[in-house]
Amino acid sequence: MATIRVQTAPFDVGAEIAALTAGRHDIGGIGCFLGVVRDDAVAAGGAPSLAALTLEHYPGMTERAIARIAAEAERRWSLSGCTVIHRVGRLTPNEPIVLVVACSAHRQAALDATAFLIDWLKTRAPFWKREEFVDGRATWVDARESDDAAAARWGGDTAA
Repeated sequence: MATIRVQTAPFDVGAEIAALTAGRHDIGGIGCFLGVVRDDAVAAGGAPSLAALTLEHYPGMTERAIARIAAEAERRWSLSGCTVIHRVGRLTPNEPIVLVVACSAHRQAALDATAFLIDWLKTRAPFWKREEFVDGRATWVDARESDDAAAARWGGDTAA
């Protein structure tokens, strides 16, 4: 059974992994993805330009969508468990935004499930992102073709 949380509060990666694996002796591999807020200008070698990223969601609908994604991962791979935590609200560069942890008896299943989970989260989970820039501008973030292409490698319809 997957642990799914959408929250404003920060999370502790080590504590989440410990909670997922506590008392388990059947786990041989843990896949983990930690996503942080990125300033694209800095990533491209420029000066900082992102002041914050605000994430909005529709409570209830978002958690159900993530639960469906986790259930699909559990169907495809023999997982011992998985955790998906996605933050919402106003986040600044370098703050953690998403955590995906999948564990299994074998590393490949854990790693593949982790990649699948984050790829499908990017395209199927209903989040809306608004970037605020240091110069006062603000824009809504459009879906990226690269995210659609990453999700497509797993097959199935990647639409939310």
